[in-house]
Amino acid sequence: MGLLSLKRLIGGPGPGDGDGDGGKSKPVGSPCQQEDDNQDAKRMRNPRVSLPEDIWYHIHSLLPLRDAARAACVSSTFLCSWRCRPNLIFSQKTLGLNGNWRENVRELINKVDHIMKNHSGIGLRTFGLQSYNLINTCYLDRWLNIAITPAIEELSLTQFPENNTKYYNFPCSILFNRGGNSIKHICLSYCAFRPTGGLNFLRRLHLGEVHITGDELECLLSNSFALEQLTLKYCKELNYLRIPCQLQQLKDLEVYERKALQMMEVKAPNLSTFHYDGNLARLSDGGLLAVKKLRISSFYQYNNVHYASANLSSIVPTIETLIISSFEVQYSSCTFQIPPPQELEDFSYRIQWGLSPAYDYLSLAYFIDASPVLETFTLIVSQIRMEHDVISENSSHLRQMPRSTHGNIKNVNIIGFCSAKSMIDLTCHILENATSLECLTLDTIHDDYVHPDRLSLHEVGFCYRIGSPMIMEAENALLAIKRYIVGKVPSTVKLVVLKPCSWCHATEGLGVKDHRVA
Repeated sequence: MGLLSLKRLIGGPGPGDGDGDGGKSKPVGSPCQQEDDNQDAKRMRNPRVSLPEDIWYHIHSLLPLRDAARAACVSSTFLCSWRCRPNLIFSQKTLGLNGNWRENVRELINKVDHIMKNHSGIGLRTFGLQSYNLINTCYLDRWLNIAITPAIEELSLTQFPENNTKYYNFPCSILFNRGGNSIKHICLSYCAFRPTGGLNFLRRLHLGEVHITGDELECLLSNSFALEQLTLKYCKELNYLRIPCQLQQLKDLEVYERKALQMMEVKAPNLSTFHYDGNLARLSDGGLLAVKKLRISSFYQYNNVHYASANLSSIVPTIETLIISSFEVQYSSCTFQIPPPQELEDFSYRIQWGLSPAYDYLSLAYFIDASPVLETFTLIVSQIRMEHDVISENSSHLRQMPRSTHGNIKNVNIIGFCSAKSMIDLTCHILENATSLECLTLDTIHDDYVHPDRLSLHEVGFCYRIGSPMIMEAENALLAIKRYIVGKVPSTVKLVVLKPCSWCHATEGLGVKDHRVA
């Protein structure tokens, strides 16, 4: 009965089926009551194992969704457990749908609808749904009406529509009336969320592409005192963001904003990690006095590292880790008249897409010089073609900056290391002045799949696809490292050079795919 019963459990009833168990189960007073109705004998027994039924239920709840359905086909106890399973996470993967995602939408709806109709709703603590299309409102209303109970703790509704169709109107009344005293984690996307109050036990809130106004979000936050993590991604109606001082448990905040956000005021007293993607001028509106780790990026502002140097000392005075992403650099040099935060210990600068050919990497040395306690410096450069001045064979052309002592810096990582003259200048400057340096890592390839040991990926057959211009530039970078860098590395410093993959990246052929460590 294995495959047939499995289809009945997760795929909908077949001909002659009742509620998905072949019509053999009898109505019972409790959804988890055995057919013999003998409460004193509720144990699973075999010649070797005798455990209380609630332990078997717990074991069954730990199984993946499809395995739990299979187990319910051969055990009446597991069938009872299936009907009051505490965690239901639905996606193409958990339901075993391997076809095209457009074709799988109808099958996903059928399976989820059948499972939810046969679930008792009792004891359900986690409900999640991920779909690559918007699901009809009548199904979502029905499933959420079953899933949201006084015991619900985690709720995730993630949809990825093909186009901007009408958003689903999330039933806030059900959530606040039934789950207001139990819900701890909410993750919503592509829906309208209109809260009218707070959630006493809410710890994590993630809203992506959700229609919610500043007033509605403030109403929710002002009365959700247990909140620890908040993520807001591209919420188009969010015209202002106010984080009240009452949120004393809030530690992590992520905000990805578009032009709708006009004002941001952050007063959470214990906020330690803040990731902000948007107009950097908004940072000055917030109170980020306790933040230790800051990550900033922006589509609207060039040369974010300049902004960081000039403004962050006053905005984030106690920062220890700074990660900056810049999508294009237009200027030729950096002049840091105002030093970065003095407490900075970890600095990562990610430059994505195109760079001006005149950009001077050596200018980043000023940022290092102005950070006396800096321990880790990471530079990530993503560019398809290297358009900078290439280092010449005469090493006397290397520029010399005034000597300084980087007494604390221990680790330097340059991902996307190239043969640009200013990058060689920067690397040599660090080697000559970082007296405590322990490890210098130069990766001649950059991709978005950074792995500490790329060669190991060949064991599973993966190699990230890159173009031949980057591979050829990597060869030039390796020659520059050998000629200008290796001889300046002290014996106390470990030099790690990551090369293109000798298995996948041959410069002779244009059909190259990827890079890995040689």
